[in-house]
Amino acid sequence: MTQKPLILAVETSGRTGSVAIADGQQMLAEAVFPTPVKHSAEVFPAVCGLLGRFNRRPDQIQHVYISVGPGSFTGLRIAVTIAKTMHLANAAKIVAVYTSDCIAANAADYPQTEGKELKKIATILDAKRGQFFVAAYKNSDGQWIKTLPDCLMTALQFVYKFADTKSRKGCPTAEPIWLLGEGLVYYKHLFEAPGIEFLDSNFWCPRAAKVHLLGYKMACEGQFADPLTLKPVYLRRPDAKEKLG
Repeated sequence: MTQKPLILAVETSGRTGSVAIADGQQMLAEAVFPTPVKHSAEVFPAVCGLLGRFNRRPDQIQHVYISVGPGSFTGLRIAVTIAKTMHLANAAKIVAVYTSDCIAANAADYPQTEGKELKKIATILDAKRGQFFVAAYKNSDGQWIKTLPDCLMTALQFVYKFADTKSRKGCPTAEPIWLLGEGLVYYKHLFEAPGIEFLDSNFWCPRAAKVHLLGYKMACEGQFADPLTLKPVYLRRPDAKEKLG
């Protein structure tokens, strides 16, 4: 990119929503919604508040980065609608970032706060009906490389795949897999097993700041979404459609 675009980043995939604005790579500010799961009521006042704070206008937004899923059906539709609206109004370019990647990016902050480097992580999001959206990563020179693409699993399936069976025999392996994500809020106990550890809950929530961080890298590589075909990453159909199927 030859000039610094004004960027709007939107994260409405989970319980706690947030938006951020940035001047190119430089983050200007982030606003976290005060009320969980009320994104449709919170998002526009938050965006207007940030723009007004820096004397910017909506028609100056050149890029929109969104967390595209998997996650809340309603929340994902809000983000996609905002991105398409800004494209129609301003010809804004769109970058779609996986929610799991945004959560994984939180783990990069762990060594700074806890002084310990992580080697393997997995993101856990509640997919309802006993299932979870899961993705796994390995640390490669400070970058999180996805080793298991976003998929649906039960907690039992995850434990069977990732638990350290040698630990049960008194021979623990060197590197546990660390879990983070909002799917642990109510179901953390289902994932407790040898070789599985949990990051502090401060790292579980996706944030607009990370949407910007990852989205800007993608934009620099020309990885823009097609506004006509852009849609949320659901992994499965909404409940209403599944019941009708």
